[in-house]
Parts: sequence; C-alpha cells; structure tokens
Amino acid sequence: MLYFNIIRSFSLDPLSVFFLAVIALVCLPSAIYSTSYLKGHYSAKKIILGWIGLSAFVFSMMLVVTANNAFCFIIVWELMSLVSYFLVIFDSEHEKSVQAGIIYIVMTHIGTAFIIGAILVMYKYALSFDFAALKQACALMPPRIKDLTFILLLIGFGTKAGIVPLHIWLPYAHPQAPSHISSLMSGVMIKTAIYGIIRFAIMILGINSAWWGSVILVIAAISCLVGVIYALMEHDIKKLLAYHSVENIGIILLGVGASMLFVKLNLPVLAVFAMVAGLYHLVNHAIFKGLLFLCAGSVYKATGKRDIEKFGGLIKTMPWTAGAFLIGSMAISALPPLNGFVSEWLTLQAFFLGMLSSPVGIKIFMGILAAILALTGGLAAACFVKAFGITFLAMPRSKYAADAKEVPFSMKFAMVFLSILTVVFGLGSSVIIKLLTRVSADVFAIDAKAMNFTLNNFVLCPKQAGGIYLSTPIIALALFLFMGVTILALYLILGKAKRRTGRTWDCGYYKLDSRTEYTATAFSKPFRIAFDFFLLPYRKTEKIRESFYHIKSFKYETHTTSVFKIYIYEPVVKLILRTATALKKMQPGSIHLYIAYIFITILALIIFMNKF
Repeated sequence: MLYFNIIRSFSLDPLSVFFLAVIALVCLPSAIYSTSYLKGHYSAKKIILGWIGLSAFVFSMMLVVTANNAFCFIIVWELMSLVSYFLVIFDSEHEKSVQAGIIYIVMTHIGTAFIIGAILVMYKYALSFDFAALKQACALMPPRIKDLTFILLLIGFGTKAGIVPLHIWLPYAHPQAPSHISSLMSGVMIKTAIYGIIRFAIMILGINSAWWGSVILVIAAISCLVGVIYALMEHDIKKLLAYHSVENIGIILLGVGASMLFVKLNLPVLAVFAMVAGLYHLVNHAIFKGLLFLCAGSVYKATGKRDIEKFGGLIKTMPWTAGAFLIGSMAISALPPLNGFVSEWLTLQAFFLGMLSSPVGIKIFMGILAAILALTGGLAAACFVKAFGITFLAMPRSKYAADAKEVPFSMKFAMVFLSILTVVFGLGSSVIIKLLTRVSADVFAIDAKAMNFTLNNFVLCPKQAGGIYLSTPIIALALFLFMGVTILALYLILGKAKRRTGRTWDCGYYKLDSRTEYTATAFSKPFRIAFDFFLLPYRKTEKIRESFYHIKSFKYETHTTSVFKIYIYEPVVKLILRTATALKKMQPGSIHLYIAYIFITILALIIFMNKF
C-alpha cells in the first residue's frame, strides 16, 4: 500500500515532460563525457563514487519535476541539494572546493526554508500536500496571504536559480565541481528552480496581481546586467561561465515574468508567447551552457589551468574543442541562426508586442526591458570574443598551453553532440515552437488552438499588428550564400596567383611573442572603466628597482570589488556571529540558570494562554 502511495505522488504533465527532456538532453552527453574526463584525475574508487553521485543527481532532478505532492517535492528537492553538495566538494582535498560547498549548502538550505514556509502556508488552507488540493485551496486564499506566499516562493526558488542578489553561491560552486557536473548544475539544476516558480507560483498559487510579474521582470533585468558585467571581468573560464548562468537565468525570467504580467493585462496570446520565449531560452541555455562547460573542462584537462591568461594558441592543438567552444560562444551571444538567437528574438518580440497592447506606463517599462536585453546580448558577445580569442587564438602564453593535446573521443563526442543541438534548435525552431506552445498553454490552462499563431516550417509569426516574421533556415541560407559569393569574388578579383603569405602585423615590434599579445585584462579594461560606478575597481602596483633610475621588475594587479559580498553578505555574517557570541553568554553551564529559564518560559506560557 505504501508503495502505491509513493508511486501516486509522482505523475507527468506537459510541463514535467518538457523538463524531463531538458534533463535528458544535457545529462546523456555529460555522462559520456565523464568516462574520459575522470580518468587520470582520480582513483578507481573515487571514479565509482563519482558515477554513483552523478546517477543520484540525475535521478533526484527527474523526481523533482515529476512530483505531484508537495511533501514528496520537498524530500526530493532536499535530496537533489545534498547530492549536488557532495559533487561540489568532490575534490575535497582542495580547500576552495570545501569552502564553495559550505557556501552552497548554506544558501540552498536558506532557500529550502522559504519554500517550506510557502508550502506550509498553502497546507494550512488545503489540509493536504497534493498539488490538486493545494490549487483548489489557493483559489480561496486571501489576497495578502497569496502575496506573502509568492514572496516566499520567489526567494526560495530564486536562491537555487541564482537571481541577484541571491546568486552569491553560484560563482563559487559551479567552478569547483568537476566540469561534467558543472554542466549539469548550470545547464539543468538551476532550471528546476524555474520549474518551481512556474509550478507553484503560476499553476498552483495562481497569479494574484500584476506586480508579481513586474517584480520578476525587474529582478530578471538586474540579473542579466549584473551577470554579464561580472563575467566580462573574469579570467577564470569556469567562473566566467558561471556568471553567464546568472545572466541567462535573468533572460529566462524575462519571458516568465512577462507572461505573468500579460495574464493580468488580459492578453492570453501574449502570455503564452512570452512563456514560449522563456521556456525556449531555458532549453537553449541548457544546451549551449552545458556545451561551454564541457569545453572548459576539456581545456582544463589538457592544461591543468582555468586562467585564460595562461592559454593561447589552443586552436592548433585542440581544434575540436576550439570549434565546439566557438559554436557555443556564438549561440550564447545570440548570433543567427543558432538557438540562442531565436529565444532572445522571441523575448524581444514579446516586449515589442506588449508595448502595442499595453497602457502607457507598461509601454515604457517594456521598452526599458527590451533595451536591457539588447545591451545584455551585446555585452555577452564582447565577453565571448575575449573568452574565445584569448583562449584559442594567437600564441601560447604558458608551457601548459604549448603542451596541450586534444581530449579523448568520448569527450569530443559529447561536445560535438551538443554543438549539433545548438544548430538543430536554431534551424528547427518552428517545430519546437509548436511543442512549446502546448506546454505554455497548459501552464495557463488556455486553449492553444484558438490562438492567432501562424507556425509553419519556415516562419514563426504571432499574427498581431501586421505580423513579425523569422525564418532561421532562410537566414542560414542567406549567410552561406553571402559567404560563398564573397569568397568567389575575392578569388576572381585577386586570383590564386596573387596570393601572398606574410608575417602578422607586429605593431613595430622586432620580435612578436606571447608577451606582446592582447590580454584578457586589456580587453576588459574599457568595460571596467564604463561600469566603474558598480565594479569599484582598484589597482595594486609593485616596483623592484636596481637603482633610482632602473626598474628591475614591475608588478601590476587590478581587481574589482565584490559589491554583494562586501556590502550585503559580510555584514549579515558578522551580525550573526555577534548575535551568537552574545547568546553564548546565556549558556554558562549553570543548572540553576537553566531551571530559571524553564520556569520563566512556563510562567510566560500560562499568562499567554489565560490572556487569549
């Protein structure tokens, strides 16, 4: 009987099936990748533990998105958090891994506490943990209680998603985990928080007010900008990718938040369209971020380093990894016709169409959000020009880069597989849109058949205000034709006989070497200056002189201020430690004092009970 009760606590609906598909798309290549990645780094015993942890991690995520009972949801959510914690500290001999694990487990349990609080509030009205019962009870819940529950859910799931300012754990935990685990955490695990927001805040709780969507949109816009700005400053390739997860979670929430706002504005077609954009970017980010983390892991396995300043010239020795990283960089930069371009384009169109159908204040709000999304895309492109150029082009900057070799077949296979998916999800966007429309319509319990959507093999078009069209196959064809015509024209004009080979322009240097190359620090300096009001950069210099006139060496360091850590989290930690120190004085070890505490507590309870 207990077995059947547990089975009934899990079920499938369109949203669950969608998230299961996302999990499968990233987990399968990551598992194949790990077979070679773990060899050479770890002992046979630890590799077996790694495989057990990976299996448990994937299984727990599948349970999270299929649970239909809130009590079971919390159990499997906690299981997912604990398993991922042990995977973060997999390299437990490294102090940074242990520190990252502590930060992660503390933050994730803070988030879990808020989720439990929200579920207990809903349970008070439903007297059941079943999702269907909770949904019925929430329909009768007082508006203020619903608002409070929404805030609890947003903080709880927002912590796991890595929204600003709850993102503090993400740039610590993701880089320290093994790379195939990083791809799962960034590509899939943080998306379970998006699932939680959609399932609990939209489908169960029900959207109570327009400000719910507006709050999510503001937080999403801030997360976009903060994530991409910090990523531009990073030289650790895995931490750079981790900050881009903050940015892309913001882009996903732009679609989710817009859909919630459109529901309250009585624009059901746009609500479904915006949700499609958010879910599309969710699966796209899972694909290209999983790909980029696997590429970063390949570079780390070949060089033993994560600092891109130590790389250079890897395209010659690691062409497969370089090609896969380039495709992933183009996808995350929203370049057509790859998948990242389609979902960001859809999000922009959701804002533009919302401006045509909304009051004046909403029009301005949507316009600002569209501008922020466009700025985010430009900054992301600049960041990956730096990441790819400094890592794979020019000359090796260290012995590690010079001695690097291409990774084994299973690792290449996983990267190529995800690279192909970035193209497929771009060119096949019309088919994917049809599937996501069903999922999005089910989220809002809207009949998708009655919607004024035109979807065919080449064109995606929400038919409103004359129609807005996108054809990724035609874009791809136009790009190939343009490149072909350009190459042919150059060949005909210059001719094969006139081709010349010469040295790279060296700016007047008599000997071009790795020290005269453009560095990641130099590339990011204009952005560091532009955003100095937020980054608060500072420099350290050290000169060693042979004499007053001759400098033997000069050391220059530049850093940015971790605003959220210094001005939010460190004061909170200090306050907690001071409070704990003060409370410690209340426990001197005296049995008489403890008896007095019990007596005072009982007396207070008696007075309270008699009064009420």
